[in-house]
Amino acid sequence: MESACKLVNMKENIFEKALIILVLISYIQPFMDGNKRTARIVSNAILMNYKHCPISFRTIDSVDYKKAMLLFYEQNNISQFKEIFINQFEFAVKTYF
Repeated sequence: MESACKLVNMKENIFEKALIILVLISYIQPFMDGNKRTARIVSNAILMNYKHCPISFRTIDSVDYKKAMLLFYEQNNISQFKEIFINQFEFAVKTYF
């Protein structure tokens, strides 16, 4: 977890920080329960700290979310999850602001 925090703190781009912490907490599983929920909360906290809106992941199919996460877990490929993250942020901006 310390290494994940160091990696995130090295990044300058807020969206990169939020995306990285989202996938890494989910991947590392540092807690007994609630890792994905915690990851989404921390990711949103980063976004909100820099005056960006949070992401709810409401319009993404849960199967697609899980597939993207599995691709990251098994092949270290973040591309599908990055696409989901971007699409959900754009949805939040268009819908709520």
